[in-house]
Amino acid sequence: MQPTLLILAAGIGSRYGGLKQVDGMGPGGEAILEFSVHDAKRAGFGKVVFVIRRDIEAEFRQRIGRKIERQIAVEYAFQETGTALEWLPQLPHREKPWGTGHAILAARSCVREPFVAINADDFYGADAFEAIGRFLQFDCAPDQYGMVAYRLGNTLSENGTVSRGVCAVSPGGFLTDVTERTKIERFADGIFYTDEAGNRHLLAADTPVSMNFWGFHPNIFEELDTQFRSFVQASMDKPKAEFYIPTVVNNLLKAGRVRVRVLTSDSQWYGVTYPADKETVQGALAEIYPVGLQ
Repeated sequence: MQPTLLILAAGIGSRYGGLKQVDGMGPGGEAILEFSVHDAKRAGFGKVVFVIRRDIEAEFRQRIGRKIERQIAVEYAFQETGTALEWLPQLPHREKPWGTGHAILAARSCVREPFVAINADDFYGADAFEAIGRFLQFDCAPDQYGMVAYRLGNTLSENGTVSRGVCAVSPGGFLTDVTERTKIERFADGIFYTDEAGNRHLLAADTPVSMNFWGFHPNIFEELDTQFRSFVQASMDKPKAEFYIPTVVNNLLKAGRVRVRVLTSDSQWYGVTYPADKETVQGALAEIYPVGLQ
């Protein structure tokens, strides 16, 4: 069975200042996610599912969907504040959906096979798709998931701080913990994250970090639904609370329900957190794909 590529493209892009998931970055005006689809298809993936918002559907289908649909099977799922909350008598007030874990849950009806979930605005590299593609086809199981980890030093922005999921990995190559670190930045004397008290802490450049490149068995949807219900009930009065994928995985790890194989990549990751990142990403894609996607 061919795995599915699930692309989380419902973000608002508040720091970027626009719909970066459809913004042209490649030599031929391609969006970053088009390169992910290209690399995934070459790695044996058979379908793409886009998780988007209803308010961007028309623009997304016009600028992205119609091109991708000529290359590979495509389905759409929609992430709204009320998605997967049919059981709740009254929705709490929120200005945006509930985060990346909620975005995956929104695609429950579209995915029935092992899949990889990625961010629409991140460039991961062909080798990452090849590695996770092999894992999903041969090693993925209800009690064994996978992820691609990147070296922290290959994932930073020169234009501001970033947040990364810092991974602890066992000698056997399995994930033992993911800790979200915010305000990570490179300084002259090293890479540091700043805690809530304003104290800086050194991080090694080769620290493995999660860039939301997760390989899941479809049974993850049951786990997401259960944990999301508990999360919502505990966050009714927290309009900015978000349901993150690493939190779901950590809970399963601590309960001994799953193992997560860590596949490492030495590739440079590229993303557009800030408007000034666009030039860097465009230059990198022009080097990797000089004539764009033909």
